[in-house]
Amino acid sequence: MEMLDRRRFIGLGAAGASALLLGGGTAGNSLMAAPQGTQGASPKRPNVLFLFTDDQRFDAIRALGNEEIHTPNMDRLVESGVSFTRAGIMGSTSPAVCLPSRAMLMSGRTLYRAPRDLAGTVTFPELLGQAGYRTFGTGKWHNGRQSFARSFGAGGSIFFGGMSNHLRVPVNDFDPTGAYTKQTRHAGAAFSSELFSNEAVRFLREYDAADPFLMYVSYTAPHDPRMAPKEFADLYPPQDIALPVNFLPEHPFDNGELKIRDEALAPWPRTPEIVREHIAAYYAMVTHLDHHIGRVREALEQSGHADNTIIVFAGDNGLAVGQHGLLGKQNLYEHSVRVPLVFCGPGIPQGERRDDLCYLLDIFPTLCDLTGQTTPDSVEGRTLLPAIRGDSSGAREDLFLAYRNFQRGVRDDRFKLIEYTVKGERNTQLFDLTQDPWETTNLAGKTDHAGDLARLRERLAEWQTEVDDPVLQV
Repeated sequence: MEMLDRRRFIGLGAAGASALLLGGGTAGNSLMAAPQGTQGASPKRPNVLFLFTDDQRFDAIRALGNEEIHTPNMDRLVESGVSFTRAGIMGSTSPAVCLPSRAMLMSGRTLYRAPRDLAGTVTFPELLGQAGYRTFGTGKWHNGRQSFARSFGAGGSIFFGGMSNHLRVPVNDFDPTGAYTKQTRHAGAAFSSELFSNEAVRFLREYDAADPFLMYVSYTAPHDPRMAPKEFADLYPPQDIALPVNFLPEHPFDNGELKIRDEALAPWPRTPEIVREHIAAYYAMVTHLDHHIGRVREALEQSGHADNTIIVFAGDNGLAVGQHGLLGKQNLYEHSVRVPLVFCGPGIPQGERRDDLCYLLDIFPTLCDLTGQTTPDSVEGRTLLPAIRGDSSGAREDLFLAYRNFQRGVRDDRFKLIEYTVKGERNTQLFDLTQDPWETTNLAGKTDHAGDLARLRERLAEWQTEVDDPVLQV
């Protein structure tokens, strides 16, 4: 692994960062003006680099307000593009939240209509491949071997699974036959973030085709086991980590998933000391990941393709890491359902933020618009291109949230409702996210918020019908 240069983490001011921005000129502005479904509107179709992280919370980026964490390369993405600060996932039908999250991302379909193995659906890499893009995938693929085989024409170090030891990720080399057997699986030769970045760097250094490319780099960090190399872990002494505002020793009631694997990573009741240790280890994993994302960005710039490459940076779901007495992501609090989402590249405004409510599944139609493809009828997501341009008139008014068969929620621009039914016991939470972003004060029993509660309950029922929720009443 390349040695860490601490100067990359500390003291990189706005002036220094601006000198590192990708592209930045007016080249490619015609791309943003191209109508949906028109190919050839731009002389050269843009490449796409998709950087996807695992369990990265929406606020685990310094440029988005977290001054405890060091993420200079993610900061560059934020400073050179448009960040959606209220992006999220619809939820999950299983404790492996990343599985349906990635299915929704790839298919552009909602939670109950996105097959886990993506059977019978077109993926966005598959669509771009059919349109003449060279498609390359590396890293985590949690949605079946067959769907990977039809989505990518090249790849390397492909991990068919959910989690693993970061120093021995069981990977397959790219197989053009799509077989991907256990017999051909082997342990990766480097830490996961380095391993997958190595594949991306190699692809960029060797790419000389005239066709545009889509490169999908899907990391397994900062998912546990949290085992960042020592020089990164040393950046975060646990005693210096601030305790979350919403820290609790235990969750106030049974949410249905209090004793699963993710929650058993620390004893009950949670203590300030153990939570600080977990946060420190989590931040170290993010910073190590950030370092290797920087290597991919550098390779892109050196390849000569940077000025014509759209970069999408996103995470598959969030993580509690000590908030609300929880450690995992099997809940509907903001820390678990909100994710980072950044677009940057030719024609995309720089250093701007959007507070539009949106889902990861909205990336599919957005990429269709950005690359001049017609969005398939199967896609349920909404394009974010108008919002990228600064027009929020068509933004979602609210988001539906679900976890398995016992948690349901809905949030709008201000309030969030979460309903629980666990072992016959009902619990309701209502939060004012404008006044209480840490979700610490339950307003469900307040008479002055009875109207908000009734309105959101009605909207939740409508959403459940709209998305074919098999549990119409939690």
